[in-house]
Amino acid sequence: MIAAMASLLFVLIWSTGFIVARAMVPHAAPELVLAVRLALTTTLLAGAALYARQALPRGRRLGLHLAAGAMLHGFYLTLSWWAVNNGMPAGVMALLGSLQPLMVAVASVAFLGDRLPARAWVGLAIAIGGVGCVLLPAIERSGAGSIATGPALAGVLAVLGMAGGTLIQRGSIAGDGIAISGAVQNGGGALLAIAATLFAGEYRWDGTPVLWIGLAWSVLGLSAGGLSLLVWLVRHQGPTRMSMLLLLVPPLAAVEAWLLFGERLGPVQLIGFGLALGGVMLGRSTQPTRNQDIAEPA
Repeated sequence: MIAAMASLLFVLIWSTGFIVARAMVPHAAPELVLAVRLALTTTLLAGAALYARQALPRGRRLGLHLAAGAMLHGFYLTLSWWAVNNGMPAGVMALLGSLQPLMVAVASVAFLGDRLPARAWVGLAIAIGGVGCVLLPAIERSGAGSIATGPALAGVLAVLGMAGGTLIQRGSIAGDGIAISGAVQNGGGALLAIAATLFAGEYRWDGTPVLWIGLAWSVLGLSAGGLSLLVWLVRHQGPTRMSMLLLLVPPLAAVEAWLLFGERLGPVQLIGFGLALGGVMLGRSTQPTRNQDIAEPA
């Protein structure tokens, strides 16, 4: 029951990332928003770790945490936001993101010793098809064929970064506390976002209420809450089963955009949502077997 509630809460929180990004980007430079967001989240989780007396990882484990954060927070967020801000249609970026669970599943089987039953692969394929149905109208309107090489490459690298950061959570760092893990990993992402801000040289920030509200939710909801749930789910369910939940994010975000911004939600998208939900439920209905158990968090 706890795992099911955590999975539902994670999907609900994570889906708002598309909505928050759309609301905030017109009011501030994307790289600056991410740098501030990740730095504030690092401070918040460091305080929580200090209160809980969770020890700072050292040596190799510290390096792995920083690497996971750099990929999961830094590369994924900065590159995907940059791609969208430079001509990559949001629907295409979301479709690329939906391939992340497939990358994680293949890597888990190839490198981590997981064995996924046929039902999991079928569910994954159905869910990806459902996501494609949800995003198809947006892709057709945006003219996917006109995407420049730079944004396209950035989008692919962003998804690879998230897949790599997710897989690292499965290793020896799984024994560290959630708060200190989040603090160090957000710190790794913040360093990359700060570097991207300095490189871009754009410091636009108009200070409107929408920007501050979006920042508050990004820190407390998306980064502190959503990413902590992501780490918890990877440790308890494995990277493949957790990643399948991400396939529910684009359909749910489409529903939220319909409610908040009046974006079109047609029959094909509703069918796609049903396919994505059914595929994820089918794929997660069996626990993958592994050569080694997932380490439990301290």
